[in-house]
Amino acid sequence: MIRERERQAMNGVAVLVLGLAGLVFGVLWLILAAKQKDGMQVIGAAATLLAAGFVLVGLFTVAPNEAQVLQLFGDYVGTVRQPGLRWANPFYTKHKISTRVRNFESAHLKVNDLEGNPIEIAAVVVWKVVDTAEASFEVDDYNNYVHVQSEAALRNLATIYPYDSHDDHESLRGTTAKIAEHLKQEIHDRLIKAGVEVLESRISHLAYAPEIAAAMLQRQQAGAIIAARQRIVEGAVGMVEMALEMLSAKQVVRLDEERKAQMVSNLLVVLCGERGTQPVVNTGTIYQ
Repeated sequence: MIRERERQAMNGVAVLVLGLAGLVFGVLWLILAAKQKDGMQVIGAAATLLAAGFVLVGLFTVAPNEAQVLQLFGDYVGTVRQPGLRWANPFYTKHKISTRVRNFESAHLKVNDLEGNPIEIAAVVVWKVVDTAEASFEVDDYNNYVHVQSEAALRNLATIYPYDSHDDHESLRGTTAKIAEHLKQEIHDRLIKAGVEVLESRISHLAYAPEIAAAMLQRQQAGAIIAARQRIVEGAVGMVEMALEMLSAKQVVRLDEERKAQMVSNLLVVLCGERGTQPVVNTGTIYQ
């Protein structure tokens, strides 16, 4: 595996000045030699022009958050990261790689979740190149590699979790922070060999597939209603129990089993009913 080696390149300003001076000198020398019709001086002036031009070929620029990968006849020489005008061996080939932070949004992928329900899912991945040598030589096209592997990781993640869960279990819709962290780690493990670091990843789109969306919506509503009713009943039973205990402890009234049953029934109707209750005044007793 090829790892990045940072290379210090010469400041190119001085080389630019010397190269331009050599070109000017060579042109003036060539004109003078042509007037004198001196063949040796003409050859010397031409050689000076070629040498100055050859030196100037080694100049290149490096922008902030950018790197230049240098190769000599196919061999990796090093990476220049210092911004500014730089000079290196004119025989070096130079390949520019951006080290800026970039983001990628996947297409809306259609996959099956843990329960086998078809869903549509997409994610946003924030990434940057941290090792220019691996990005250049370990994969064919690191941009395409990021896209393909990110979508593959997203597909794999969607099959591990259910779309939704009404209990405390993890789900794609319920535990978004943990899902995002899991997705980030999944993508990072796939991209590290390409010299790419994943800074952040989050699900940007999550929905049931159109063919089951209506049915799953009804299922969600039914599940939500059942969960709410269960919570209401649990709370109502607790309140009834507390009321009976307080009445007994403070000896407000003595209730036999039949009166307790009647009181429990009335309280449950009041606490669990969807509509406001209508009071009924009993002028007799519960036995009449």
